[in-house]
Amino acid sequence: MYQEEISLEFDKIKKQWEEYALTEYAKKNIWETHLVLSEIELSARLRETTQARLMLEKCGTPPLDALDGIRDLVGAAGRGQCLTPAQLEKVLAALVAVGRLKSYLQRGKAYDIPLAYYEENLDSLEALREELRTRIWNEQVADNASKLLKGLRSDILRGEDKMREKAEGVMRANKECMSDSFSTLRNGHVCIPVKKEYKFRISGVLIDKSSTGNTLFIEPSAAGKYYEELQNLRIDEENEVRRILYELTGLVADQEQIMEQNIRMMENLDFIFSKGKLSMAYGGVEPKIVEERRILLRDARHPLMDRNICVPLQFSIGGGINGVVITGPNTGGKTVAIKTVALSCMMAQCGLHVACGEAEICMNCNILCDIGDGQNLSENLSTFSAHIVNVLDILKKVRGDSLVVMDELGSGTDPTEGMGIAIAILEELKKSGALFLVTTHYPEVKSYAEKEATIVNARMTFDKENLKPMYQMVIGEAGESCAFYIAGRLGMPASMLKRAALEAYGEEGIRQGLFDGEQFPERELKKEASPHILRNRTKGNLTPGVQKGDYVYKRGDSVMIYPDKKTGIVCEPANEKGVLRVQLPDKKVWINHKRVKLQVAAEELYPENYDFSIIFDTVENRKLRHKMERKHVEGKEIVYEK
Repeated sequence: MYQEEISLEFDKIKKQWEEYALTEYAKKNIWETHLVLSEIELSARLRETTQARLMLEKCGTPPLDALDGIRDLVGAAGRGQCLTPAQLEKVLAALVAVGRLKSYLQRGKAYDIPLAYYEENLDSLEALREELRTRIWNEQVADNASKLLKGLRSDILRGEDKMREKAEGVMRANKECMSDSFSTLRNGHVCIPVKKEYKFRISGVLIDKSSTGNTLFIEPSAAGKYYEELQNLRIDEENEVRRILYELTGLVADQEQIMEQNIRMMENLDFIFSKGKLSMAYGGVEPKIVEERRILLRDARHPLMDRNICVPLQFSIGGGINGVVITGPNTGGKTVAIKTVALSCMMAQCGLHVACGEAEICMNCNILCDIGDGQNLSENLSTFSAHIVNVLDILKKVRGDSLVVMDELGSGTDPTEGMGIAIAILEELKKSGALFLVTTHYPEVKSYAEKEATIVNARMTFDKENLKPMYQMVIGEAGESCAFYIAGRLGMPASMLKRAALEAYGEEGIRQGLFDGEQFPERELKKEASPHILRNRTKGNLTPGVQKGDYVYKRGDSVMIYPDKKTGIVCEPANEKGVLRVQLPDKKVWINHKRVKLQVAAEELYPENYDFSIIFDTVENRKLRHKMERKHVEGKEIVYEK
């Protein structure tokens, strides 16, 4: 598949198109469809698509059949192989399908649709179909296939009935010898179940016995005499069936050429009608192929987009204008626009209808594209490098009969150098005489297009009030990116916009009015609250016994002591040995910090600046501290418990 087809999403069109085909031939043809370079052939293909669409509208869906395996069966018959009843039934089903399609096309003749006259190239072989219908039934040769076969099968049925009657007569006469009340068929013999101890009471031939050996299956002598007669009848029946199959196979082989013609015609019609079904799916119209180098599209849509929400495109090029430079804001529809134009031209030149209200399209020797990111990971190329490689390949292939589409011309590098490269590329395209569409953001490229007689600017419209693209192309006017306007409407301060405009246009550009800063109010960017990083303030001053990464216990932390699983409150942090003191309900204990686990941090249990002496000091110490805070108390000191 060509890269251009992937860039323009024609591969997705083909995948959708394939769903409307039944035969492998049609599906293969779909994927092998490329630009048609013959005017006569292209006209014929477009007529087929139009007529198929009309037949579908007037007569409904055609009764096409994939005819899987029929070509192989007919070929086998032609080589002298004998077809089985099941295989002959498949041939019959194929002939019935041909007959249904023939009737469908005959109805189309009433509307004077030329495609309907393909019916004359189909032959449903009525005589062969009738032979197969009457002589094959339910994957078997029918009893009425011949008088001899009917008589043989009747004789076989009578002989089997007589055998059963004789066997049942013996059973009735020797009930006490029987282990069951019904006869059975073993290896083609009618046998009766005889108890082991009575085996000599019954005259006959032992045919089989039960797994336990207690029951013997004996063919009575009275019934055995019919067995040889039945065997001869069955051999005669088999020979007659084989003769009939060879006869029917010969009839099929005699019509091998006509059957092959029917199959080819069914496959060809399947391909043609698949084009009509595809056209109906996206509401296509037949494009008019013109000799002049021009393209006119009215109400054009991308066929893969929902037609209920897609904004129709109006586009024209030619008549002295070879190139269109499209500008406008991002997400404004520039890429969709050039894809729609190029894809419409590609589909038209492949014999398909286009999703337009009206279309006039010239033939192109090739359609060359540079669309998308373009980054080539397999060759380790950057976006810009990959674009340049692709562009150079396009410039090598471009001719006067080419159509070229390029997206974001000159992007992916330094703006000044990219602008220069973009203009140089446009100059080469202009010299080639090809029709071309390019999108760009460079104002210098717009200026270049304004000065060139064969190149015209176009812009994609934008609703500034609602900040929404309108997806309409206006040819003859240069567009603007609207970047400053969009940024201002979305809240960027005027001071930032003025700075950006100064960098973009310079002092001279501002004086010339390239930027109107008065329309944007001065505002400030209000800072919003952000989460804070919590630093471990004791990380650089850990006690020797506490390792980096360990939790540093604080006074008031609720902890669990292991292995006793007792809950306490830290009253003294860890010392240089990593041992801390914990207040239990009835005592204070010293314990290594590795034997405790934090339950609730102190800051979650107590308010800021909480007086922990309420919990950890004795009543006497607390009273004395309060006195000492007011005045000196002679001969007294606060003594803490060790």
